[in-house]
Amino acid sequence: MNDEEKEYLRDLLAGFALAGLLMRGNNKLEELAEGAYALADHMIEARKPQETIGLPAIKKRVKK
Repeated sequence: MNDEEKEYLRDLLAGFALAGLLMRGNNKLEELAEGAYALADHMIEARKPQETIGLPAIKKRVKK
């Protein structure tokens, strides 16, 4: 994913987050945009693969 696509994804997620914040009835306009982008940043961070060690890191074999 290039930088342009990452920025588009961030804007898209922020738009969804903004819709959710508006539906919750948060009317503090100065906090809406910042909150939406903060949520978008957290969603992007959550997409990154988490490093696992031990048994969860062992991949199951696929039988052919």
